[in-house]
Amino acid sequence: MRKILVVVDMQKDFIDGSLGTKEAQAIVTPVIEKMKSYEKSDIYVTRDTHGKNYLDTAEGKKLPVVHCVEGTEGWQLHPEIEALAEPEHIINKPTFGSMTLMEQLKAENEKEPLEIELVGLCTDICVVSNALLLKAAMPENNIKIDASCCAGVTPKSHEAALTTMQMCQIEVA
Repeated sequence: MRKILVVVDMQKDFIDGSLGTKEAQAIVTPVIEKMKSYEKSDIYVTRDTHGKNYLDTAEGKKLPVVHCVEGTEGWQLHPEIEALAEPEHIINKPTFGSMTLMEQLKAENEKEPLEIELVGLCTDICVVSNALLLKAAMPENNIKIDASCCAGVTPKSHEAALTTMQMCQIEVA
């Protein structure tokens, strides 16, 4: 079984930028170490991507903090994380979950069964969204989360998201 690592939104704005937290900063090194344990061709990375009109979007009206605007410093992936990913495996996503990621991995799974591990930011928004999309598309596959390589908006919401994923038969390690 081929093992895939999905690294979710390890971008400046979520690490130490407009929406950064000390918990997000603390997982950078563990995520890099985790990435080094996978073949580069088996790593997929998502990048939260918004336009300059972010505050006019549905998300922007509910979370009125400009972040991850394409082309800005805050949109950039952490440089070491970007260096460990193949450019064609970096997926820009305009919302929490990536249909593109799900479709690409589902197509890969049809060629060879996959076990998918997710890490990154934020556990309670984008990690949970992508994990649930992947589980819905591939219900028989083992989808798992490395909780030590994830951080939520708050520690409490991080724990709530882990519980939600466990209830949906996603393994939390």
